[in-house]
Amino acid sequence: MTANTPATATDGERSSLLKLYLGRGVLAVAWAVAFAGAHDTLGAAAITLLVVYPLIDAVSSLIDHRALPEGSERNVTAFNGVLSALAAVAVGVAGAGGVAAVLATFGAWAVISGVAQVIVGLRRRGPELGKQWPMLIAGGLSVLVGAFYVIQAAGDDPSLDVLSVYATGGGVFFIAQAGLLAWKARQLRTRTA
Repeated sequence: MTANTPATATDGERSSLLKLYLGRGVLAVAWAVAFAGAHDTLGAAAITLLVVYPLIDAVSSLIDHRALPEGSERNVTAFNGVLSALAAVAVGVAGAGGVAAVLATFGAWAVISGVAQVIVGLRRRGPELGKQWPMLIAGGLSVLVGAFYVIQAAGDDPSLDVLSVYATGGGVFFIAQAGLLAWKARQLRTRTA
């Protein structure tokens, strides 16, 4: 959907986004639970999970990209998908450098990905797509929290504990956006019935 046509969202577009947001949100929360139990040491399980998280975002972006018509929103979604795939590799490599390197890499990705999420959310602000306020908040928080992670990584005692909170928060916002889309679809069906 382009910036000029948010009010013309079809039921199929809303349904597709609803499924994407719900799936993305549930996966983020599940990842947070798994990571909370696996990150005490920066071993294979923790590094694998750290690589998987940006891959979830990359796959979500690819799915979203394929559903969008040509336009700037599609380009930003493609950029975010490529960025997230590269971030997965970078986080995996950073794992060899320790907690600070992982936190700084994850934080840098969160900042840039958050900016992309805000841009897409602004372009989907139409009432037919639920106004996108959860996505805008999540993107803005991603930018702020990512910057905090980069700063924390340079400190004396960086910790990966914060990443489970980050993923949980993001997951909740994606689920909230899915709920808004479902509510909007129900409103529209009631009006046309």
